[in-house]
Amino acid sequence: MNFLIKLLLSTIIVFVLAHFLPGVSVDNLTSALVVAVVLGLLNTFLKPILVFLTIPVTLITLGFFLLVINAALILICDYFIAEFHVNGFLTALIFSVLLSISQSILNKIFVSKK
Repeated sequence: MNFLIKLLLSTIIVFVLAHFLPGVSVDNLTSALVVAVVLGLLNTFLKPILVFLTIPVTLITLGFFLLVINAALILICDYFIAEFHVNGFLTALIFSVLLSISQSILNKIFVSKK
């Protein structure tokens, strides 16, 4: 059940951010759901590999390089989903930071810790 709540929250956040953030667009709520699923899959399978490969850079930058990895995952999602568009790296970086913050806040409010 928590998985479905997190997926629903991510879908809503993607849709709202795309509506209000210039440079990001998603065609409809169904496309936002697809974006949420693809981002979840990328974060589950690709992100750990990227984090491992960039450990030295991440350590030198005190972890800030993880923001670059998150933005890259957003751009990969943009590449594969025709209904989702991000206008450049800086926009992807801002989108990923706002997405992470929003998910953290809403998950604390709505997701139970059983």
